[in-house]
Amino acid sequence: MGVESDKRPFGRINVVECGDGISAAFGAKMLADLGANVVKVEPPGGDSTRRRGPFPADKPEPDKSGLYIYLNANKRGVTADLTRQEGRDLLDKLLERADVLIHNVHPRDRERFGLNSPALCAKYPKLIVTSISMFGDTGPRANWRAYELNVANAGGWAYLSPGTSDRPDLPPLKASGAQCNFQSGVHAAMVMLAAYRSRMKSGKGQAIDVSEQECTARITEQTFPYYTYAGEETSRLGKRVTGPWFITDCSDGKIYLICVEENQWQRLVEFMGNPEWAREEIFKDRLARGTNSDALLPLMTDWLAGWKTQELFREGQARGIPFAPINTMQESYEDEHLRERNFFVTLEQPGIGMIRMPGQPSKYGRTRWALKRPAPRLGEHSEQIFCGELGIPMSRFAELKATGVV
Repeated sequence: MGVESDKRPFGRINVVECGDGISAAFGAKMLADLGANVVKVEPPGGDSTRRRGPFPADKPEPDKSGLYIYLNANKRGVTADLTRQEGRDLLDKLLERADVLIHNVHPRDRERFGLNSPALCAKYPKLIVTSISMFGDTGPRANWRAYELNVANAGGWAYLSPGTSDRPDLPPLKASGAQCNFQSGVHAAMVMLAAYRSRMKSGKGQAIDVSEQECTARITEQTFPYYTYAGEETSRLGKRVTGPWFITDCSDGKIYLICVEENQWQRLVEFMGNPEWAREEIFKDRLARGTNSDALLPLMTDWLAGWKTQELFREGQARGIPFAPINTMQESYEDEHLRERNFFVTLEQPGIGMIRMPGQPSKYGRTRWALKRPAPRLGEHSEQIFCGELGIPMSRFAELKATGVV
């Protein structure tokens, strides 16, 4: 499904990606999918996502991890041990022709890996050096090591989840998956492009410091305005103020109902056949219905349970009643709307065959995106790039390979 390179927005940007895991890889992926030439540098043992899976037939193989393939399609891959001088020399050769470097190496390890931001900016004045870390490069926690779970809590997101809980005895929960890692990758991609745009005018690169905690705190909706303007602290605990507003069961799945406007409520009552209980004083307005949601939900449960989710969703849409199905992963994968927009794309991955994976969540009027290249096998492009493009003699490459540098 290739297109001409001049139709891809970032076809002239050369990116080097280092580090491990999700955040830097996802930031680089966003540029790679839009045409940037991304070279992924892995240690000789491979990125940790190669060991995370999922794997076909649940048989772990480093070149067949579903997570690794998703994060690294459209990139080329090399190996280099950056803890050794010979490996750092190879990185230097890559950076000599790079526009952007993105990595998520911990601040305490950067000197050892040759990834100290001030040193790189001094050596390569036009290079944009983008580092992602859990707490940023400065501050009292800059040198702390952490996991995605830590920043989900440190950023305030986990404290809000699950929403409207009535169980203060249960701990907060972080969102499923590595959402904080992905969010920091999105932010890094955006600011890298802003810095690249600035360099086009000034000719100067710069260092960018991305804090995963701050990326997480930034997306906690109105948490901080509530605290600043109203002196109120948002919480996962408590009930909805207005109603009906809940998730409940249909005959074949779950449905989400937010019906807090009076005209919506009246249409819902009519749709349910105007039951007598809907005229009770305790359901007189949305605040009363929110306060008395424990009484309201059981009265609606039997009626809702008689519907299939998609049928109820369509009938609600026709009547201006906001129902929404809670899709399972399979239902999302088979969703007719996503299919019509060609969101899922196919890729032939060596050793696996054709696989189907999420594509771009946006469409372009003049430019295009392309899924042009499968995720690289471990060290797949090392010889091509180091020897064919950077001019390292084959004899020297053989020595580096024999000694475990590549």
